[in-house]
Parts: sequence; structure tokens; C-alpha cells
Amino acid sequence: MADEFENSRKYNDKKSDEEGDMDVPKDVEEEEIGEHGLKKKIIKEGDGWETPLNGDEVEVHYVGSLLDGTRFDSSFDCEMPFKFKLGLGHVIQGWDDGIKTMKKGEKALLTIPPALAYGESGSPPTIPPNSTLQFEIELLSWTKVKDICKDGGILKTILTEGEGWQTPKDPDEVLVKYEAQLEDGSLVTKSEEVEFIVKDGCFCPALARAVKTMKKGEKSLLTVKPQYAFGENGWEPASGNDGVVPPNTTLQITLELVSWKIVSEVTTDNKVSKKILKEGEGYDRPNDGAIVQVKLIGKLQDGTVFVNKGDNEAPFEFKIDEEQVIDGLDRGVKTMKKGEVAILTIHPEYAFGSNESHQESATVPANSTVNYDVELVSFEKEKDSWELTTPEKIETCGRKKEEGNTIFKKQKYERASKRYEKALSFIEYDSAFSEEEKQQAKVLKISCNLNNAACKLKLRDYKQVVKLCTKVLDADSKNVKALYRRAQAYIQLVDLDLAEMDIKKALEIDPDNRDVKFECKLLKEKVKEYNKKDAQFYGNIFAKMNKLERLSSANGARKQEAGPMTIDSKA
Repeated sequence: MADEFENSRKYNDKKSDEEGDMDVPKDVEEEEIGEHGLKKKIIKEGDGWETPLNGDEVEVHYVGSLLDGTRFDSSFDCEMPFKFKLGLGHVIQGWDDGIKTMKKGEKALLTIPPALAYGESGSPPTIPPNSTLQFEIELLSWTKVKDICKDGGILKTILTEGEGWQTPKDPDEVLVKYEAQLEDGSLVTKSEEVEFIVKDGCFCPALARAVKTMKKGEKSLLTVKPQYAFGENGWEPASGNDGVVPPNTTLQITLELVSWKIVSEVTTDNKVSKKILKEGEGYDRPNDGAIVQVKLIGKLQDGTVFVNKGDNEAPFEFKIDEEQVIDGLDRGVKTMKKGEVAILTIHPEYAFGSNESHQESATVPANSTVNYDVELVSFEKEKDSWELTTPEKIETCGRKKEEGNTIFKKQKYERASKRYEKALSFIEYDSAFSEEEKQQAKVLKISCNLNNAACKLKLRDYKQVVKLCTKVLDADSKNVKALYRRAQAYIQLVDLDLAEMDIKKALEIDPDNRDVKFECKLLKEKVKEYNKKDAQFYGNIFAKMNKLERLSSANGARKQEAGPMTIDSKA
């Protein structure tokens, strides 16, 4: 900072009328900032509540004086404000610490001790050693500078604010313009519009990191240190139109985020992804059971079109979660908003699987990943429970249960389980039901829970089987199916005593039930098997103990026999 003062100082013999005198209101309290003796007295309050942060470029007017009133520098002498980046050591520490507490438009007097100014050496000839300094500073404005990596490696100054609040993520595809220069202003390269996937990056590592902090339409200046540019190796351009980046060079990059396409994962295993080409309307999306109208084009990875629906005719209509289309398309459309246009990339597991499939225009080979260009024209959501009358809730529950039964017969147990759970959600709260409706709901609840328990048995989720059957038995203590299925789960959980109790009770209720008799036989075999294992286990332990006892006795006898011989030999 001494150099800045040296370049601009004009001492006391030239005083600008614009400066005025450093008259500080005496009734204003002085506050201490930090623990090193820096003091601040506000002369004029600023606006708002924000204060600048480290890295921000601030613009100030100032007058600097010694404690005896001798002026040594003023920005008014240069007839222009002084600019610098805060917190980066470009000025004395007292300035960095003090200006961080100021609001826009604020004027304050900073009294800065030697340790936070020029210390023991001073700044000859104007500032003696160990001088306490006073600066009257007015914070005119500041430009926000973001330290993207928190290490000073990429500093971003926003030149043009962007729109909205969203910023790109790693999977997104962005469209940018950029221009890179050396610190002396020499042009390195200038791009037209360039598209790239954020996680894959472009030009140098700084672009991928910076673009994730930007909004659509934002234009920013990046100061990029070598570790986020081209490091020790520098950069040799492939084209003669671009300039060389020497090793260990800091770059100035102007970056504009023109637009981007949001890419999201539809499934947790990353086997169905969606790239949005055009945003939809509002926030609403289809739910399970919604009737949707779409335009879609299905393509193989080489671009071969195998299906085209609704493009030159009425939109293609299907019902969500009814297996009317491939699973990946079902799931993908469910995430879309009305009017949204997107590309769905669907792996074989959610497409046509390991079988060859003959479609409208082409055959889809086995194990093919496919793409669908989809536009969601409109949709009609299935009504939620709260939108239905009580008779409608009971009717819907019964219909969903029957759908679950159909799915169960197709051996799609996980989907069937979800359908039974959905069915129950319509009659879960029956406080407004009449007595007759409560009886109907009770029968449906028992049926759905029993069927769901059958699904969970197939899925080997035995703890859930126990919970579901217990719910049924709470409502109907003599339900043989619930006792039977819970006994099956207990056997698998090796809780044989509880299994025996359920089987005995089931046989008391229905002595001729073949399924329960079979489970009883299975239980006896399990008990015999575990008794045999226990006998073998404990038998092995006893055998080991007996062996140890015999060894111990034998060792004692040997010691008694060997004792005198040993003594005799030593003698």
C-alpha cells in the first residue's frame, strides 16, 4: 500500500476543497475491532446491512494522517477513488480488517496501531517508524468476488448478473462462451459457443468449477492461479490462432453461461437419466395412476428410430404404473412437468432387457440402451385420498387390491407390494366412515395386509411379514392365514418357539388345513435339525473338556515321575 500512497501523495501544501477537514463528531462512540488495537469511529452511517467479504473489489475515498494531524496521502489528490481487493494483503492489515466492517456509503475514521500499519520500519519519508495512523475512509461501493475453491485459486467477479437461482451440477450439459488472457492482457484464446458436460470440463479445470457457481446468462471474470489453469506444464495450442500459456501462469478468463440442460438421475442405480431440453410449466407432475399424453420418439444408440408416437397425430396416451410402456419410460415421464421436453436414456434393465424386441420401425437388439425424446403434452392426475368421498375411497382401495393381485400372479412381487400399500392408503384414516363402511374397510385392510405379507415372504423380508401378520391378528385373532404366514417367517428367522405357538393355534382353529400341517411338519424337521446341531455343538464342547482334563491329569503324573529323576541327575 505504501507504493500506492507514494504514487498519489501530495502532502499538506495542496489541499482539495473536496476533502474538507477531518472533523469527527465528538459525541460518536469509538469501537474497537479485533484484539490488536484497531479502532473505528463512524462519521456517517451506511446503507443496508451488507458488508464486503475477503476477495471483494472495494472502491473507497480516503485521507491518511498521522496523530498530529499531518496528512501523508489522499485519494482526492488523484481525483479518483482507490480500488483494491479486500483481504488479500494488497493494503495494510488495518485497512483489510476495518473496511470489512463497513456498509456501502459509510464514512468512518480508522485509528490503526503500528502493528497493523507499517510497524517498526514505517514508510519513509512520510510515515515515521512505529506510527499510529488515522484514515478517514468512505466506502463508495464494492464488487462481489467469490473465492470458488476457498484457497484463492479461482476468484470470480460477476460482470453481469444471471437469472433465477439455479446453477449447473456435474451431470448437466452447459453452453458457454469464454475468453482467456494472460495477466498482461495478451489473448490466449477466444471461443464461440461451446457445449460440454460439467463433470468432463473444458479448456482448463477452472471452467468446470466456476460454471457450477453461475446462473443462466451470468458473465464473470475469473482470476485463475496456475493450479487451476495449466500448472507447471503450461499449454501449447493446437491452432496457430491461439496463444501459448507459459508454465506457472495465472490467467484472466471471461466466462459467460449462455444456457444449460439439466441432467438428473431418475433411478437410484443411475440406469435411467433425464436431460431437460425445455422446461415445463409450474411444479405439478404425474402420480401413479395418472393418464398422460405424450409425443415420443424412441431411438437406438446409433440413432435408429424404432418407435414414433404422437408426432404427426394425436398424442400417445398411457397410464402411469400400469406397465403399458417400458419401466424406464414410465418412471421418466413421472418426473416431468406439463410442456417439458426431455431426452430419457434408459439402460436394458429398465427397457427391453435381454430379449430382442420387435417395435414399429425397427428391432431393438437384446441388452440395448435406448433413448426417448419425450414431450409431456398434458396429464390428468389420479385423485388423492383426500379428494374422494368415503364410498370412492373404499371402491378405489378394492380396485388397487385387485391390481396388486394381478401383478402378484405375474411374479412381480415388489410392484405388487407397493400396490397393496397404495390401496391401504385410501382407507387408512376411517374416522369419517359409517359403521357399514368401517366393516368394509376392515375386510379390505386384512386382505391387503395378508397379500402384502405374501409378497414380503417371496422377497424374504421376514420381519415385515411378522409386522403385517400381527396387524391382521390384532383385527382378527383367529385368522389362520396370518398365523400360517407369520409362522413361516418365524421359522426363517429361527424363532422356533414362536413359530410353534402360531402353528398350534392355527391347527386348533382349522385342524384339517393342509398348508398349516405341512408347516408343522417343516417345523418339526427344523427343531430336529437344530437339536442335532445343538447336540453336536455341546458334544464337541464336552469332548474337548474331557480331553483337556485327561491331558491335565497325564501332565501331573509325568511331573511326579520326572521330579526325583531331575533332582538325582543334578545331584
